[in-house]
Amino acid sequence: MSINFKTYKDKLLFLPLGGSNEIGMNVNLYQFEGKWIMIDCGSGFADDYLPGVDMVVADLSFIEAYKKDLLGIVLTHAHEDHLGAIQYLWNELECPVYATKFTKCFLKAKLSEYAFASDIKLIELDPNKKLELGPFSIEMIGLTHSAPEMQALMIRTKAGNVLHTGDWKFDPNPVVGNSSDEAALRACGDEGVLALVCDSTNVFNKGVSGSEGDVRDSLIDIIAGCPKMVVVTTFASNLARLDTLIHAGQKAGRKVCLTGRSLHRIFAAAQESGYLSDIAPLVDERSIGNYKREDLLIIATGCQGEPMAATSKMASGSHHSVKLAPKDTVIFSSKIIPGNEKKIFKLFNIFVKKGVEVITERDHFVHVSGHPAIDELKKMYELVRPQICVPVHGEPVHIHEHAKLAKANGIKHAIEVENGSVVLLEPEGAKIIDVVKNGYLAVDGNYLLPDDSQIFRMRRRMRDDGIAVASVVVDSKLRLVCSPMVALPGLLDPIEDSDFISQIKQEIIDAVADQRKQSKSGLTTDQIESCVAKTLRRMIKHEINKSPNIIVNLEEIE
Repeated sequence: MSINFKTYKDKLLFLPLGGSNEIGMNVNLYQFEGKWIMIDCGSGFADDYLPGVDMVVADLSFIEAYKKDLLGIVLTHAHEDHLGAIQYLWNELECPVYATKFTKCFLKAKLSEYAFASDIKLIELDPNKKLELGPFSIEMIGLTHSAPEMQALMIRTKAGNVLHTGDWKFDPNPVVGNSSDEAALRACGDEGVLALVCDSTNVFNKGVSGSEGDVRDSLIDIIAGCPKMVVVTTFASNLARLDTLIHAGQKAGRKVCLTGRSLHRIFAAAQESGYLSDIAPLVDERSIGNYKREDLLIIATGCQGEPMAATSKMASGSHHSVKLAPKDTVIFSSKIIPGNEKKIFKLFNIFVKKGVEVITERDHFVHVSGHPAIDELKKMYELVRPQICVPVHGEPVHIHEHAKLAKANGIKHAIEVENGSVVLLEPEGAKIIDVVKNGYLAVDGNYLLPDDSQIFRMRRRMRDDGIAVASVVVDSKLRLVCSPMVALPGLLDPIEDSDFISQIKQEIIDAVADQRKQSKSGLTTDQIESCVAKTLRRMIKHEINKSPNIIVNLEEIE
């Protein structure tokens, strides 16, 4: 990093550390007068590049160096890709976190499992009042999304105003919360908006995203027509969809049950915040055996194929309460997120083989997006009238398309950013003045590891090429005292390939003997280990054209 931020102390800077190379994992920073604020701190899904990992978070080492000037984290809403990293990264920042009542309740429940929960300063925001953080004055503007209390942020500074949208849509018939406050958006435009930092998720989708009210009507009809037990899987944090499903099930005369810890967590946070108050009592999943299959609607976690979630456990038959049977129906009321296709389609196939009907967004109207399509983006431009558009919340292809759309619809300046871009926002336009350290950390069990860690390189190699282990025993003069033991999991079958494995053992014996003859001063343990590894590598490459991880264990006895 070469930039001297003191030079830009009185300039307004925007810096994304997550969400501007991918959809999800949103982390956005603003700097003015030497002070910083962070908008959201989200997590994202891992892909096959990180074997054994479900979640990733942004590398915040850049802002950790400036944490004494970080005034706080302001959360736009209660979705994992906007707050799911706080539990992993807050200890490195130790700043206040600001959120509306529902978002605060949801986050508080997530953090209750962590030792630092009592240390974090979690401050509830009144959406009707401005938040003053140093040189930043922040006004919240309610927008419709699949989570309640989604708040766009009008960030006012002496250098200009920024409208940071977060996730949003224009929904004329929202199920939870109010419609987007178009009057407040227009008022922002009248006042003057230097930059619109805006959601790019659905920039390739024509028209509008659709209404949650309409999908509710469709789900009522679909669920009512299913002959046996119905399981619906969706994002646990999609409270609008949870509300829809509970009402659809109860209208169809079914008992509704939740399964999956994150669903119970958001349900409790919703009721604590005054949502989901007009529903009949839910059924405890431990008692579903008391009801006929055709009288049950199960709402489950795991719509993206997460292996430890409830839906995957149903597929494997390991769920402690829900056992699927022929003529049951599983509805995936969600979008298939790019990168998760293999896991999700695997579930589809498992269910079909069990005689279970599978319904998805591809064949039925069971999902609408919480993000704006093209016509909604155009409407936002018309209301806000920014000088600059900064597309975020997307892969580079989404951000590029969004920048083109903004320019084509009258916005004078549009800039394409990536994670780490330091963007100078001025009336003359926006420009990237530097790129700071950025990247990803993998949530690997109880540890956070860089995504380029040697551990993941080893895992990928073991996954793709297997592993070869040779154990040799030597005496005090470093002579082999018995035939080596060779294990080749993921490479060769110990029974069917026993002849070749015996050949490998003999080659190791011969190679060590040859090297001993060539050595004038005798072999060292390192030389023996190297000789064994080279022999293993050569024979496996020649025989099956694989390059596995090689492990040599050498045991010296008296």
